[in-house]
Amino acid sequence: MAQFFTDSLKSSKTAKTRARRPSWQVRLVVLALLAFAAATLWLTNRVLTDRFTLSMRNQAELRLALYGSNVMSELQRASIVPQILAQDSEVIWALRASDFSDITARFSGFVEEIGAVSLVLADFQGRVVASTHGEVIGLSHLAQSYFTAAMSYPRTAFTLVQSPSGQTRFFYTRRILSYDQPIGVIAVEVDLQKFEQAWRGISDTVLVADAQGQILLATEPRWRGINIAAALMREPPQNAIERAMRVTSDWTSVAADTYLQGAAVLRMESKIPFQDWRVISFTAYSGVREKVNGWLALETMSFALFFAILFYLINRRMAGRLISFQKESEELKLLNQQLHWEVLERKKIQETLAVAEQSLAQHSKLAALGEMSAAVSHELNQPLAAMKTYLAGASLLLKRKRPEEALAALGRIDGLIERMGAITKQLKSYARKGGEKLQPVDMVEALGSALAIMEPQLSHSKVALAKILPKESAVVMADRLRIEQVLINLLRNAIEAVKASENPEIVVSITSSDDIVLTVRDNGIGLSDLDTLFEPFHTTKPAGDGVGLGLAISSGILSELDGRLTARNAAAGGAVFEITMPAFTKNTVDISGAEAAE
Repeated sequence: MAQFFTDSLKSSKTAKTRARRPSWQVRLVVLALLAFAAATLWLTNRVLTDRFTLSMRNQAELRLALYGSNVMSELQRASIVPQILAQDSEVIWALRASDFSDITARFSGFVEEIGAVSLVLADFQGRVVASTHGEVIGLSHLAQSYFTAAMSYPRTAFTLVQSPSGQTRFFYTRRILSYDQPIGVIAVEVDLQKFEQAWRGISDTVLVADAQGQILLATEPRWRGINIAAALMREPPQNAIERAMRVTSDWTSVAADTYLQGAAVLRMESKIPFQDWRVISFTAYSGVREKVNGWLALETMSFALFFAILFYLINRRMAGRLISFQKESEELKLLNQQLHWEVLERKKIQETLAVAEQSLAQHSKLAALGEMSAAVSHELNQPLAAMKTYLAGASLLLKRKRPEEALAALGRIDGLIERMGAITKQLKSYARKGGEKLQPVDMVEALGSALAIMEPQLSHSKVALAKILPKESAVVMADRLRIEQVLINLLRNAIEAVKASENPEIVVSITSSDDIVLTVRDNGIGLSDLDTLFEPFHTTKPAGDGVGLGLAISSGILSELDGRLTARNAAAGGAVFEITMPAFTKNTVDISGAEAAE
């Protein structure tokens, strides 16, 4: 017997050891999944890097074309001004008569209209006689390149002037002739510096260079006036170690066109159809890397979660096997008290966990409370108003000694009280997002019940009510009380809408085909905001007359009943609300009842 227990203990230990070790099949599957995850991450990195790089390149090309077209548009717009002013009779007369009293004011208007920097008029000796910048009037510009170019060229000349601050100024100039003799020069300074200001607000580095590679405009002020190669040499990585670290961290980026401040960038170049100018942009690859890293991080988290669940299941399976072997060993080691206490401790922990789970479930049941107070107040206003009307009527009937009619009014009040309780029950169901058992409901009968409840308001408001009903029944699969609730909401809103009408009228119609359509139309002021009409707490009533929940609740009820509520303005004025629901047939299945049975 002792030998039997000894062999049993040995076999139990062996079984436990095997239970703790995953089988080689499990290890192989885990290794295969790890290899698949690594391959997926590598492939995702390559594909997304190529895709985002291509997208960045396309966007950079579009922006580059826009930059070039803006510069060309500004040049073309300003090029026509010297030609027009050179033929202007007032300018020619002013040069011949040396009377420039009105020219400067006129030039100021031109500058504002064309968006130029300045307009300058010089006489034949190069003396500035009129300018939008008053400080240059009287100065001699005989040696200025734009003046000499205009005097030596028969048409409009374009000239670059380097200012003392290092900025390049752009002039369109043209000589002014009188009887085929030059009498002066008109110069228009083009405002291309504004593009530098606009480009500084973007992430790209942009420059405009002439045919010799000399930089004319640039978002980097230190680049102006030098060639492109010299400008790029001013932006090397700080040292070789930092560059090596950057290359290592960005091991998946495509080859860089060049480097700016140690960062890899994409270089795009486009020609401007003006004197072989070029516009060049540099876009950093860091945006591509950030997007790819975001996707890789998301994939890595997904794989980490998957492997965590997988390891949990494997451990749970091994734990289950271990428990099974422990139960088998317990049958062979009835005298082993230590194992017995371990089992008792495990049961105690499980019982504690069960109590904790029950407590958590109890707390979660309380999470459904909250948003019902406003809806209850809104839905009970109508029955309370009707009860007040019936009580006043019953009191008047008792004073007139008409007890039978007073009892009838009290009976209606009793029915309204029952209805208030039913509404409260339905609102609780609405808050739980659950539905009662559906049954066939005749929309004609439901409309009659709703009109009976609304009869006091209709009579008091002196509203003319017209009904257009089908000869046959119009049956839908629904909850009758909730349908009546929707109809009462629509009728109440219609009564409110026609208060200001001279001849208030409400038309209620029902049509029956594949769908049952119930329409409520009024001749009120109509609907002003159809987009937010069915949103909670949207109301056009004065403060205290409503909280804006009626249409939101009605729309929610019809959605749960596989119907829909729509609204529009009638062509003749007023609002139209339509309830559309599938017609009931014998093949219709009571879905909520089937779920309740399950």
